[in-house]
Amino acid sequence: MSNLRENTKAILDSVKDYPTATVICASKYLTAPMMDEIYHAGIRHFGENHAQALLDKQNKLTLPDICWHFIGHLQTNKVKQIINQIEYLHSLDRIKLAEAIQTYRILPLNCFIEVNLGEEDTKTGIHPSDLTNFIQALKKYDKINVVGLMAMGILDDKSKTQTIFKTLVSLKETHQLKYVSMGMTDDYLMALSLGSDFVRVGRKFIL
Repeated sequence: MSNLRENTKAILDSVKDYPTATVICASKYLTAPMMDEIYHAGIRHFGENHAQALLDKQNKLTLPDICWHFIGHLQTNKVKQIINQIEYLHSLDRIKLAEAIQTYRILPLNCFIEVNLGEEDTKTGIHPSDLTNFIQALKKYDKINVVGLMAMGILDDKSKTQTIFKTLVSLKETHQLKYVSMGMTDDYLMALSLGSDFVRVGRKFIL
């Protein structure tokens, strides 16, 4: 068994106590053949950060039931290229992006609103105090189906990350949304223990 298959099995084993959670392979650093191997080891959800990489890999992977997620910052000028090629967007963070999705998307798209809970200037996302108004403003776009909230933890700060994850779950409940997308390679098990529904695991597949 290859390292990729062994690592995939280990990741799936690590989440077996959370049967309703979805593991997304964050495939930014993976080639299409590597993704094919991970697919055949049991992963069906793949997430890309860049529009062109997503399109390139889709052209090379003709597997029947892959579910594609876009997990990076989506520029409005890239929306037309990819918006009908994905099932989930994890980074809805501005009305201008919502307008572009409304223009080009054929069927309603499952979207996570990105919330900036780390108060980091370098991170995108809606400020928590603006979330109510943002959700309200999105209701007029029938091509956007808001399914939940997404946030990122703070690298090398477990305490702050735990606070962010707890806050995100609380916001999800306050706004009566279905899911949270939180947790990456370094903190996905903590995220699952705090109620994450979608985790975005990357490096762990190839370490």
